[in-house]
Amino acid sequence: MSDIGVPTEEYQPPPEEEPPVRAVSPGEWVRQNLFNTWYNSVITIVLAPAIGYLIFRVLRFVFVTARWEIVEVNLTNFMVGTFPRDELWRPWTAMAVLGLVVGLGLGVTARANTEVARIRGVRIGASWHENVRRAAPALLLLVALVVFVRTATPLVLLAGVVLLAVLGYYAGRRIPPGRRRWMHLAVLLGLAVSYVVMTQFDGVSLARWGGLMLTMFLAVGGIALAFPLGVLLALGRRSSFPAVRLVSVVYIELIRGVPLIALLFMGWLILPFLLPADFPTPGRTWRALIILIAFTAAYVAEIVRGGLQSISTGQYEAAQALGLPAWKTMRLIILPQALRNVIPAMVGQFISLFKDTSLVLIIGLLDLLAVARRVTQQPDFLGQGLHAETLIFVSFIYWVGSYWMSRESQRMEKRLGLGER
Repeated sequence: MSDIGVPTEEYQPPPEEEPPVRAVSPGEWVRQNLFNTWYNSVITIVLAPAIGYLIFRVLRFVFVTARWEIVEVNLTNFMVGTFPRDELWRPWTAMAVLGLVVGLGLGVTARANTEVARIRGVRIGASWHENVRRAAPALLLLVALVVFVRTATPLVLLAGVVLLAVLGYYAGRRIPPGRRRWMHLAVLLGLAVSYVVMTQFDGVSLARWGGLMLTMFLAVGGIALAFPLGVLLALGRRSSFPAVRLVSVVYIELIRGVPLIALLFMGWLILPFLLPADFPTPGRTWRALIILIAFTAAYVAEIVRGGLQSISTGQYEAAQALGLPAWKTMRLIILPQALRNVIPAMVGQFISLFKDTSLVLIIGLLDLLAVARRVTQQPDFLGQGLHAETLIFVSFIYWVGSYWMSRESQRMEKRLGLGER
């Protein structure tokens, strides 16, 4: 307070500026990481030739000796399996709708993050090379697919899908804040429209889906539905109602104690007998999706339970002091912090689910890995030993998806300050 009774602002010293980080040259990085001690120098000298020779052999196989014509001829099979060729307009239309709504969602999210950062006085943004690094896995996959495409029509259609996604992104950035809450419904509506385009109005049933399309359907559907189910199971396991807690514990421990392969066989053979007599029997694809959701939800529940246990009792006491009811305390205070703490483990489980979709070939589904095995049995390629080419191509697609999810997880952790104090 001043002498005349007018409050004055307290003096706050300006924040100290951190010294700029000096860029490390390649030579300095090599000395600091590979030759900083005598034993690291020995390990580097021993392993460097072996690693170099391995890289040379891989590059020589990929770019010189491999016979990629099996992938060029069967690229459509790798993408959609046995999907009718005269109905391929349906996947392209669905991709266009998904590209538009995903672009809208990304644009709205980017604009909201920018506004929040501006309010907090935090600089947000990325340079062009950081954006390229972020999109590098997808760009590599696009380049590989473009190399194998033999006609111009898929390239034109793919360019159109990318253009719609870009237009959706910039349109999403211009949506006013009052209407952004509807974007979640827009994304769900886009997914529903894509599914209707694929399966309704004399469409193609899931039984004829295959290749990467089937793999993405199982992975995205499994992740989207297993996450909320896993959260509910985690909350049920910590419930104060004994019946709810018992059911959650029995489900989680029973599912986690059985291998996924056994569950897939059980879903294929036994699930129809567990349904009511007048209930329509789901197809093999739906059975596989149900098993993947049930299996992943049990592991997600344990991951979320660990996050809930990491929240201190002070958070609960603070919410009670504010007069919040139990459900608001969990929804607004506890659960957001718990989910933030388990982002790495959660994304790791989703990556595992994406790779576990390859197991559905044991129940006769023509997923990406099953296509890789089947195309080598064609008369034109039978007995020519081209398994390495097809498996490398499929492995590259799985690596792109897994690496992209891992990088996005790290980016999210950095943006949320996970692991920082």
